[in-house]
Amino acid sequence: MSARMGGALTDQLETKTLDIPVILPDYYGDCERCLDRLQSAMLEIDGVTDVKVDTKRLKIMLAYDANLVSIERIEDRARLLGVEVAERFAHDTVRIGGLDCPDCALKIEKAVGRMQGVLWANLNYATSILSVEYEPERLDHSAIIERVQNLGYEVTEPSEALGGAAAKPLWMNRKAVLTAVSGMFLAAGLIALWAGAGGLTAKVLFCVAILSGGFYPARAGFLSLRARTMDTNFLMTLAAIGAIALAEWQGQAAEWADAAAVLFLFSLGSALESYTVERTRNSIRSLIDIAPREAHVLRDGKEVHAPVEGIVVGETIVVRPGEKIPMDGVVASGLSSVDESAITGESVPREKTVGASVYAGTINQRGSMEIRVTRLVGDDTLSRIIHMVEDAQAQKAPSQQFSERFGRLYTPVVVGLAFTLGLAALVTGNSALFRNALVLLVVSCPCALVISTPVAIVAAIGNAARNGVLLKGGAYLEELGRVRVVAFDKTGTLTNGLLDVTDVIAFDTEREEVLRVAATIESRSEHPLAEAILRRAESDGIEPYSLTYFEAIPGLGARGIIDNRVCHIGNPRMLERLGVSVPDGDTVSGLRSAGKTLMFVICEGRVIGIIAASDTVREGSAEAVAMLKRSGIERTVMLTGDNSVTAHAVASHLGIDVVEAELLPEEKVERIRELVARHGSVAMIGDGINDAPALAAATVGVAMGGAGSPAALETADVALMADDLTMLPYGVALSRRALRIIKQNVGFAVFAVIALVSLTLAGKLSLTLGIIGHEGSALLVILNGMRLLRVR
Repeated sequence: MSARMGGALTDQLETKTLDIPVILPDYYGDCERCLDRLQSAMLEIDGVTDVKVDTKRLKIMLAYDANLVSIERIEDRARLLGVEVAERFAHDTVRIGGLDCPDCALKIEKAVGRMQGVLWANLNYATSILSVEYEPERLDHSAIIERVQNLGYEVTEPSEALGGAAAKPLWMNRKAVLTAVSGMFLAAGLIALWAGAGGLTAKVLFCVAILSGGFYPARAGFLSLRARTMDTNFLMTLAAIGAIALAEWQGQAAEWADAAAVLFLFSLGSALESYTVERTRNSIRSLIDIAPREAHVLRDGKEVHAPVEGIVVGETIVVRPGEKIPMDGVVASGLSSVDESAITGESVPREKTVGASVYAGTINQRGSMEIRVTRLVGDDTLSRIIHMVEDAQAQKAPSQQFSERFGRLYTPVVVGLAFTLGLAALVTGNSALFRNALVLLVVSCPCALVISTPVAIVAAIGNAARNGVLLKGGAYLEELGRVRVVAFDKTGTLTNGLLDVTDVIAFDTEREEVLRVAATIESRSEHPLAEAILRRAESDGIEPYSLTYFEAIPGLGARGIIDNRVCHIGNPRMLERLGVSVPDGDTVSGLRSAGKTLMFVICEGRVIGIIAASDTVREGSAEAVAMLKRSGIERTVMLTGDNSVTAHAVASHLGIDVVEAELLPEEKVERIRELVARHGSVAMIGDGINDAPALAAATVGVAMGGAGSPAALETADVALMADDLTMLPYGVALSRRALRIIKQNVGFAVFAVIALVSLTLAGKLSLTLGIIGHEGSALLVILNGMRLLRVR
């Protein structure tokens, strides 16, 4: 198991083994180190517990937990490592319509999972998305669809699954109409009984209420029984039939009211659950609708209107002010500002000039632009985000696995107890015992417990995606909420990763003269320090002199002739070589203690100035570190390969607790493992590429700048879509709140289960109160989980 998940999830593994046919590059055949690297990289995938590579049979043998990782993600990682995967497995995603309760989702999941050739099936009730991985040689897509339809549910094809279908008006929803009819006739029957209108009239009214309210539950219950499963619909129908039998047994029309009430309240509760959960599902679907389906494309010198599916890489599209950008691309001409909040979560528009990258679904604000398309519509940044978010929602978190396991044990036990009580009642003639058996059937499915975790996780992941934080799954959401230590890379994470001139100090001359001489020499250099000096000269409006001679001096600096003056720019070793000294030693000491890189400007054997440069701290870094500490992070650590003086200067400025400097990549991994061993749960944040080994070793790996980096999206557990560190405290706070809500939901659901069963066995719960408790507890945990949609 990957180190980043620690031992907390070890007990959750449901390991499967699989052989994946592959095409290995030739060098894998005789390179043991290459094979070791491949195995290690595959083992870094969370949920993969064992990897063996057979170079003779061209197979990778895996042991993995399908609850934590999909075959698709394993294949993607293999391709990133240069290993071609044979097309043996297919991955389908379909949307299921008509889901009323989590029990329906489990029923479909089990039925599809039992099909020959299916490796893994997951139906998340909170998203209504069924994900299936299967072997096309043994099974085809239509057979999966047919199995779902035979269970009585609607299916939306993969191309439409993400967007979903538009909600029908209430009056066009047959189930809602029948529920309303059932409620009206139930009320009419109760009024008839109260008015003493006669038992026969009340029976007729209750019978209509039963038929209208029970049509869909009875139909679903029959189909589930035909599929050799027993769901809540079947149990509710059985309870209603039992209530009718009890009414006839006792000869009381009032008992018919219980049967009508059970089916009406069950149908009403299912409708309310479906409505509230639909709002959670829309947290992801709102991402789908932000990209336009058509674009203005330049073809043969003319601007034509075309669907985005027909536009290919390299074509040029035109985006006017106020329009949404339809595809990923690079600005070919024009200047504008673009609102990228839909992708990155940043509220401040970004300026876009020629050569800048733009993303589908973002909004062009004030200027017209021509954009050269760089990615097809299905492969753009927005599509990758949506796909990864839905894949994340399909992976089951540890708490969700616990709830489902509890449900699988609880339901058969309670149903068995109900049937035992029913048989005892028939043998003894005890009608009260028979009524208790019926109530047990009503409360036998722990819907509140099963739905307590997934609704909260889906709401949190959807909220995070809309705000620019991509969480790869419920397991990482939970782990991020438990993090107590955060480790940062320095360059490119806490800092901008770009040297800037911070100080220009002159000795017996003008400051502008120092910068002009330096810029003149560096105009011929390609060194990063030269770029920093030229940027500063340009921003200050300083024009370089004419340079008549240039010579780069490796390891020291450069020399040039300016107006017949021999000038140098270089490091302290250049001073030693030329045998010159600095007029003000205290200034040099102060700049060095601040961790800055110094360049000395020398003309005619005399130091005329010093230019200091440093990698500037990223805007928001100090605020992010402070916010993390306020949220309960106990320790912040910097892990960097930079020199100790610079690292400590940056850490001191940002308020970071511990600094580990001058580390090699493998030493960073070792430090992370030590932190995990000492503190239990550690998050590592870096750029997602150079820091990949350290990200993998941490409990949770966080990558910055995911919108512009496919590699960052693939390698990290959490991706910040923008280069904005303040998104990390938001992600931690959201994860911690999600953990609290999950604990609240699970605690309340377990209490409801115990209370309902205890009251039933004590004979204190009627059928009507039983169904109210059953549906009401499920509705309450859904509403509690939905609070995560409002976290900002």
